[in-house]
Amino acid sequence: MTAPAVWLETLGCAKNQVDSEKLRGVLDGAGYREAETLDDADVVMVNTCAFIEAARRESIDTILELADAKRQGAGLVVLGCMAQRYETELADSLPEADAVIGLDRYPELVDRLDAMTGWQPLTIGPTRRSHMDILFEVRRPTPATPYAYVKVAEGCDKQCTFCAIPQFRGRQRSRPPVNIRDEIVDLTSAGVGEIVLVAQDLAAYGRDIDAPGGIVDLLAFVGDVPGLRRLRLYYLYPREIRPALIHAIAESPAIADYFDLSLQHVAPGLLRAMKRPGSGEHHLDLIEQIRRAAPDAAMRSSFIVGFPGETEDDVEALAEFLTAARLDWAGFFPFSAEDGTTAAELPGRLPGEIVAERVRHVQAIQDDITAARGAAQVGRKVTVVVDQVEDGHAVARSFRQAPEIDGVILLDEGAPGAWLEVEVTGAFGTDLTGRVVGAA
Repeated sequence: MTAPAVWLETLGCAKNQVDSEKLRGVLDGAGYREAETLDDADVVMVNTCAFIEAARRESIDTILELADAKRQGAGLVVLGCMAQRYETELADSLPEADAVIGLDRYPELVDRLDAMTGWQPLTIGPTRRSHMDILFEVRRPTPATPYAYVKVAEGCDKQCTFCAIPQFRGRQRSRPPVNIRDEIVDLTSAGVGEIVLVAQDLAAYGRDIDAPGGIVDLLAFVGDVPGLRRLRLYYLYPREIRPALIHAIAESPAIADYFDLSLQHVAPGLLRAMKRPGSGEHHLDLIEQIRRAAPDAAMRSSFIVGFPGETEDDVEALAEFLTAARLDWAGFFPFSAEDGTTAAELPGRLPGEIVAERVRHVQAIQDDITAARGAAQVGRKVTVVVDQVEDGHAVARSFRQAPEIDGVILLDEGAPGAWLEVEVTGAFGTDLTGRVVGAA
């Protein structure tokens, strides 16, 4: 019998992408093969996102589209955050799905697929792993990109009133440092030069496993892995960003001077209602600390617009903050009332059209700032990695540009995976152009 082929579609954040890569490793170990096309698949799996309403709609739309597109007789399995959070509801309302398997039931996945496909591998091997093993220990196939995400912890201990993630991802569980380093070694040995460390609350890494040095010690422990060209950090909760972490990033040649700050808003009253720390003034103080230590640092943040009770004055305070902070990148998201969260029950909800207009207002301000920050790079020489070649142009990134979410540098030459020295020659919108001056 030919090994069944699996098509895995991944939605949502980088943490979901890591989970999918780990699951591919589990399936490889169980004898399954990766489908080359949707028509080739014996089983179609969707790793869903449930973070906000828009993500849930995308997940449902994708499930239904794949149900229509897959060949007759192929199975359909729903996985991930939405399956964890709404497992019973999805199983009842989606007859198109042959199985709905939440995060806690990942150890059952291979057995379910075996029953669905009739696959009978000669040996079971070590693939029947616990949920934690699947997330943290199973090796995954080498990604096709010159970067890879490495998850250092699962879950979150914060109690933000707008966020349901702790409900379905659980409390923080940090990986052992040796385990993280081993995974990075595997990836860099296979030619992956940029590693992006991800967690829901990255700067709080280690507190649950009695690691007093936390994220700072972890960075020192993994920063000298052979073949590691760039280490990038995602999702830094502002109160957890201590001077030691700022200096560790600023002083290490391996760590990108890139700060992904989870700020959410600047109005003190809204931040208190969100159970988030700080104020616009505190945020600016943090940004100033970072720029003193790393003058050329790139910074990104995300903000919720339209949180219950938000006023026009609050929006203007956010606009003034953006002008003063001059972040390189920022994303703005309409408030989404998540089931089971405190914020979903708060009074003062705003009409969608008002929220959409506020998003457009602050996004326009930030777009101008991002364009100006990019234009200031013209004439500078930077080290880039080429992610792909598209329409005759090499698509590259410097330390200032995170994969998949920020702008890029377009070059006339360069192969995927190449590290190059580039002179920035032009800027347009969020992207730049460059000229290769040599290998890096």
